[in-house]
Amino acid sequence: MVFRKPINSLGAVTRGTGAIFKRAISLRRLTRIPLVPTAILTILGVAAVFAPWLAPHEPTKGSIYDSHTPPFWQEEGSSKFLLGTDFQGRDILSRIIHGSRVSLLVSMLTILAAGGGGSFLGIISGYYGGAIDSVIMRAADIFYALPSILLALVFAITLGPSLENVVIVIVVTLWAKFARQIRGEVLSIREREFVAMARVAGASDLRIMIKHILPNIANTIVVLATLLVGVVILLESTLSFLGVGVPPPAPTWGLMISDGRRWISEAWWVSTLPGIAILLTIVSFNLLGDWLRDYLDPRLRQLV
Repeated sequence: MVFRKPINSLGAVTRGTGAIFKRAISLRRLTRIPLVPTAILTILGVAAVFAPWLAPHEPTKGSIYDSHTPPFWQEEGSSKFLLGTDFQGRDILSRIIHGSRVSLLVSMLTILAAGGGGSFLGIISGYYGGAIDSVIMRAADIFYALPSILLALVFAITLGPSLENVVIVIVVTLWAKFARQIRGEVLSIREREFVAMARVAGASDLRIMIKHILPNIANTIVVLATLLVGVVILLESTLSFLGVGVPPPAPTWGLMISDGRRWISEAWWVSTLPGIAILLTIVSFNLLGDWLRDYLDPRLRQLV
């Protein structure tokens, strides 16, 4: 006679309920958009687009009589200048609003150029392999070996300060990040059955890369681009702070911090408030990028 262990149906139901509950929490976490970062980035985008209408004052003009006016909540503050003024009497709020245009413009142009070029090279490298892969990856290794800020400084000093040169400098600095990440994805995708079937059907290499490989790495490109926006803003602000970025009188956050560092003890708002704007923007993009990475990852969406 064979004795079988009795089945604890209540325990099985409990475990099953717990698993469903955990999966429901995971699904909620994946589908819930981070509201605070999204709100901050929405405000930033609206401010950048409508800066001429939202800014209460001209960002490049000021009066020496209004020099170092504190924010409105401090003693001797004025409701005319809500966030105070700098040493030239220029309104800090207006300069922060217009500075968001520079940061977002540089970020958009840089991500499009670096993401497009780096992703293209990554697809070529991963798909063909061999000598092409070695050449592209060794070039990427060279850019990876050098610190980003040092590399950016060398190119910025060589080319000179301007908005166009800042974009070129950051593109040269970041393309390797896209190329290496995309190359790793393509190495896995090119061995799958649907790619082999496309080859058997007579599809050209270009068609396979565009029609079959690119859609499968689109999520990775979007997530990586979102995460690198903060890096772009920080690099642009650092270059402007060091005097080799966007030249004055254009209002940039990095230049505002540089202008206020001489009076940080007596006029803290000149440097601190643009720094807070940089901090909130970078953290918001990073949080949004983390959420996108989880949301777009099909392995985390499998709840069955």
